Amino acid sequence: MLRSLYSGISGLRAHQTMLDVTGNNIANVNTTAFKASTVLFQDTLSQLTAGAGLANAETGGTNPSQVGLGVQVAAISTNLTQGSTQATGRNTDMMISGDGYFVTKSAGETLFTRAGSFGWDSLGRLTTGDGGLLQGWSAVNGTISTGGVIGPVLIPRGTVSPAKGTTSAAVSGNLPSDAADGTVLNRDVQVFDNVGNARTLSVSFTFDQATGAWAAAADDGTDTGTAGISFTAGVNTGDATLTVGNVTLDLTAISGFAQLKSVGIVRQDGQPAGSLQTFNLSSDGTLVGSFSNGATEPLARLALATFVNPNGLEKAGSSSYRASVNAGDPSYGTAGSDGFGSLSGGSLEMSNVDLSQEFTSLIIAQRGFQANARIITTSDEVLQELTNLKR
Repeated sequence: MLRSLYSGISGLRAHQTMLDVTGNNIANVNTTAFKASTVLFQDTLSQLTAGAGLANAETGGTNPSQVGLGVQVAAISTNLTQGSTQATGRNTDMMISGDGYFVTKSAGETLFTRAGSFGWDSLGRLTTGDGGLLQGWSAVNGTISTGGVIGPVLIPRGTVSPAKGTTSAAVSGNLPSDAADGTVLNRDVQVFDNVGNARTLSVSFTFDQATGAWAAAADDGTDTGTAGISFTAGVNTGDATLTVGNVTLDLTAISGFAQLKSVGIVRQDGQPAGSLQTFNLSSDGTLVGSFSNGATEPLARLALATFVNPNGLEKAGSSSYRASVNAGDPSYGTAGSDGFGSLSGGSLEMSNVDLSQEFTSLIIAQRGFQANARIITTSDEVLQELTNLKR
């Protein structure tokens, strides 16, 4: 049988594979974080019809004569270039800019994905669309340890920011140096005990024209405290603090210039208990919760994985990959650290399929298929002529 028949058949198979890969690329043009694939061809073994001849003093050498036996698929490689950004506005949509993969777990198997469209399940865990559990490190008492074992990112319903007793407060602004004798300025601030009960801390400032100094007095309903405040050319040179009960007032930022009554309590470090309202994603993968008491606390941090050879990952369906023996072991880390990309919330990575390239590949595959089909028909005509020699 003619060798060209088998060469044509191998060409049909190879170009059919190219059509399959190209068709899959086009089908996934709008699949989140999809990475297009490319088919690479190589020739098969060649039949040696004449070996190489050795050159000597009287005759020249001759080259080997070989007849190729067709084509085969050498590899189907994945294009890992970054896809475009698609803004969604959903705080559970996340995009990796740079290297790295989200880590998920499904039915006990660890998988990796670039598709960052996540949602909540009934247990407060972040999951993929097909139920895979997003992996990372959850906060314990407001602290995240990234050195431990990764697990499901869990933010239970009804997460509470604990109450914190007030221990310090800061006073800032200006006390007028040209005030009338006996002028009193009153300022109030709400402070809290260790279980979140609120009470009012009243601070009064009284001016003594004879000395040019102000006296500060604080009262929280149980305890009182006093301190003197004096100025030199408007700069505070008096007592730096005033303590009442468990609260220390910092007075160092008060100035003493004329015609300005802007003194006020600008900060206190206590808070009542608060419930979780929403969360945002920072560029390092930390989920920061916002609570009803105005507090912000880290809730969890997402884990990312990188590989020595990401092209060695095996597609597992559902926009996920599994590690193969040629991908290497995954290295886990956090976004923003060396070798890992950064994260942005409210966005998704789009497919990196280039339609113009894919339609061109369709034409190339189609013409290649037609040309190899022509090899078969031509070989068939030659065989027909051969059989017609005997009539």
